Amino acid sequence: MRTKLIATILILSTATLIAQKEISRDWTSFAQNITITTDQKIKFRVTASAKTITDEDSSWSGLWARADTKDGENGFFDNMGDRPILSNEWKTYTIEGEIDKNAKALVFGGLCSGNGKFFYDNFIVETEKPDGSFEKLDIKNPSFEQTLTESGISGWSNGISEENPVKIKEFTFTNTDDTADGKNAIIIVGEGVVEDKSNLIGPIEGFTPQIGTLVTMLDNLSIRIEKQMSSLDVRELDHIMDKEANSIGALIMHLIATEVYYQNLTFDEMEYDEEDTKQLDIAMALGEGARNSINGKEASYYFNLWKKVRAKTKENFKARDDAWLAEVYPGSNINNHFSWFHVMEHQSSHLGQMLLLRKRIPPAPKPLTLPKLNKN
Repeated sequence: MRTKLIATILILSTATLIAQKEISRDWTSFAQNITITTDQKIKFRVTASAKTITDEDSSWSGLWARADTKDGENGFFDNMGDRPILSNEWKTYTIEGEIDKNAKALVFGGLCSGNGKFFYDNFIVETEKPDGSFEKLDIKNPSFEQTLTESGISGWSNGISEENPVKIKEFTFTNTDDTADGKNAIIIVGEGVVEDKSNLIGPIEGFTPQIGTLVTMLDNLSIRIEKQMSSLDVRELDHIMDKEANSIGALIMHLIATEVYYQNLTFDEMEYDEEDTKQLDIAMALGEGARNSINGKEASYYFNLWKKVRAKTKENFKARDDAWLAEVYPGSNINNHFSWFHVMEHQSSHLGQMLLLRKRIPPAPKPLTLPKLNKN
C-alpha cells in the first residue's frame, strides 16, 4: 500500500503573539513543529551541525525530536542524553526515529545544559518515501540566516512547544559568523547556571542522615511540581475542569497548607502573614471555597510562598535529629517520620492530579483579527 504522507510547516510567527514566560533553569531549548499525517509507520531523521565549548564536565548539548500523538500518549522521543554533543568542533549529528498513524506532529530542535557556548547550524528534516529513499521537508530558517529579533529565532520558538514559549534567564541566544553552513549560525551562551541536583536523594550537609534524606525527597517533589507548573499563566492556573474539580493553583496552595499544618503539628506554631494564613486555611479544605477565592495569582506567588514555607521546615529540621523522627506525637498513633512522609506522599499524589488537569486546559483564545478598513 502506498504511504500517504502530508507534511505542513506551522507558521511559527504566530508564536510571537504569545508572551514568553521567563524562568530560571539549568537547561534551555528551541523547537519547530511540522504537522504530519501518515497511514502507516514511516521513518524520519533530523540532522544538524553542532558543537559545544565548555570547561565544565556536566555541560552538554544535543539535538532533540518528539512525535506528538493524536491521543496525547507518549510518542517517539530522543534528546541525545545518552550520546551528548561534547566536541568543540563542528560535526554533523542525526536523530532517527519512526512515526505512525497516531502521530499528529513532529517537534524538533536543539537543547543545551549548563555553562558554556553551544552552537547550532544547518537543520535538515527528512521522511522516508515508499521506495525507501528519504525526502527533505521544507522547514523555517534551517540555517539561521535570518537575524534574531527580540522575539527570538525567526521560525523557531523558545522551549519545547510553540504554545508555551519559555525564556530561561541563564541563557542568551545570538547569531554568530562561526558557522558550519552559510553566513550565520546560532550560539547559545549559558552563564551563571547552577546544576540541578534535585535527583540526588540521600544525606546532605547540615542535617542528620535520615532527616537529610527526607529533605532531599521533599525538595525533589516540590521542584518537580514547580518545573511542571511554573510556566502556566493565570488563566491556566485558575482553570476549573468541571464543577467538582480544583484548579492547579488551588492544589499548589493545598500542598503548601498541608506542609504548614504538619509544621504546626510537629514543630512549634508557625507564623505567617495574615493574608497568606487566610488563603492557606481555605486551601486546606479545597472545594467550593478554594474555587471561589484562590485565583488571580501568578505562579510566582505560589512558589515564592512555598519556598518561604520550605525554608521554615528546613530550619526546624536542622534543630532535630534522627531520633526525633521516631517520636510519636502525644495522643496519636503516628510518629514524626510518618507525618513528614505524608507531606511527601501528598505532593506526589497531587502532582499526578495536576498533570492530568494541565492536559485538560483548553488552548488560549486566538486574538481577534480586525478587518481592514476600506479607505475609499
